[in-house]
Amino acid sequence: MLNVSDLYAYYGDVEVLHGVSLQVNAGEIVALVGANAAGKSTTLNCISGVISSKKGQVRFLDQPIDHMKANKIVALGLVQIPEGRRVFPFMTAKDNLDLGCYCSKPRAHRVENLERVLALLPILKDRRNQLAGSLSGGEQQMLAIGRGLMAEPKLLMLDEPTLGLAPMFVEKVFELAQEIRQHGTTVMLVEQNVHHALAIADRGYVLENGSIALEGTGKDLLKDQRLMKAYLGM
Repeated sequence: MLNVSDLYAYYGDVEVLHGVSLQVNAGEIVALVGANAAGKSTTLNCISGVISSKKGQVRFLDQPIDHMKANKIVALGLVQIPEGRRVFPFMTAKDNLDLGCYCSKPRAHRVENLERVLALLPILKDRRNQLAGSLSGGEQQMLAIGRGLMAEPKLLMLDEPTLGLAPMFVEKVFELAQEIRQHGTTVMLVEQNVHHALAIADRGYVLENGSIALEGTGKDLLKDQRLMKAYLGM
């Protein structure tokens, strides 16, 4: 579904990704983990078209997207949930969800998509007429994910979805990622919470200083001595 080959990215003259290669197959949960500032969010931003200063190849559904505008990439079915939620605080939760239907295809299914998202995220049903800025951090994260699902993604990329959340919402986010996959959407998950992410992932990649240091199945990576020492404190 997604193939990233020899990806380099730059902030000005500074190279921050150094030949990153990875792939995501249809129906998988793939985790991209690593320490803070390892380049995880930069990798997602390159894939989704948010960062244009890059070289290498990114293909989605056998189509090159490395020089495509971000809105065109969304229309293909590749949707990113940004770090920090980025909801529109002075709009209602429902209006935020409706913005997920910006592209013409999901816009035609807005009512059905809204019913589906509210069934998956019932907490939003009770909050849909509240201003998004009045929701708790966990509720805002559910809203951000719901907004992404309104776009009918084939691949949903979650960038640090548990950052700053209470423990009950952390568990909910990981459960939700599995539910989304069960409903037919492939998931790519960027997380500092290495253990939880790899526990639900089919496969994983460990990013260190802008390069892939380790890759394998989620279960195998959890047993890797180098990873356990560096990230799990064992």
